Amino acid sequence: MIIIFGIIAVVVVAWYAWRYRDVRNCRWRAERSGDKGSLRKYRCIACGAEAFTATKGPPRDCRKDLSPPSL
Repeated sequence: MIIIFGIIAVVVVAWYAWRYRDVRNCRWRAERSGDKGSLRKYRCIACGAEAFTATKGPPRDCRKDLSPPSL
């Protein structure tokens, strides 16, 4: 019985690590002063990238390799 729970725990931890592998190095913090309407502003404290999202919660992808938009 304990072995079964151990296997289930390992599977859950492995799935969680695989699912969020893209944002593992980014730690997003909300900046409410930069919100624009329904868009929420987030800044990564690890790489300094900024992102806006309309979904609930922080962005899922790291934005550090994206170039700033050009006019």
